[in-house]
Parts: sequence; C-alpha cells; structure tokens
Amino acid sequence: MSVFDVHVTIENKPGISDPEGDTILNDLVLKGTHKTVSKIKTAKMLKFTIKEKDKKTAQSKVQEICDELRIYNPMVSKVTIDVFNA
Repeated sequence: MSVFDVHVTIENKPGISDPEGDTILNDLVLKGTHKTVSKIKTAKMLKFTIKEKDKKTAQSKVQEICDELRIYNPMVSKVTIDVFNA
C-alpha cells in the first residue's frame, strides 16, 4: 500500500453563473487595479490523504467517496481529481 495525496477540484461547468467570481472581479474593477484581469472563476478544493495500492485505485476510491457523500452537484459542477505521491 502506498500513500497518495488526492486533490478534488469542484467548479461550475461552463455557462453556469459564478457570483463569487463576478464579485471578486467587480471589486478589482471598482478599485481600478489589475485592469488586465477580465474573468475570475472560483472553485472549491478538497484534499485527501489515502492509502491504496496504486494511483488509479486511489482516484477511484476518492471519486466513490465524493459520489456517495454527494459533495457536488453533477448537473452544474465539473470535478477534477488529481493524484500525487505523498
């Protein structure tokens, strides 16, 4: 068994509004700073540490956990799972 760090990033799918990102962008525009920034998208990240036999199994197990606990809404969210050696 190996130990893996698994990062789960949950963000809105394209076309779904992101009020938090829009608010941050509007604050930058109102302050008149960072005029080169044209869009900000927010995301949530969960970090797992898990013991499994390989990266593929670690990724599958974390996907299963996320689905079981309904951590995200598959209708509006895009989920990315990245696995790293700990």
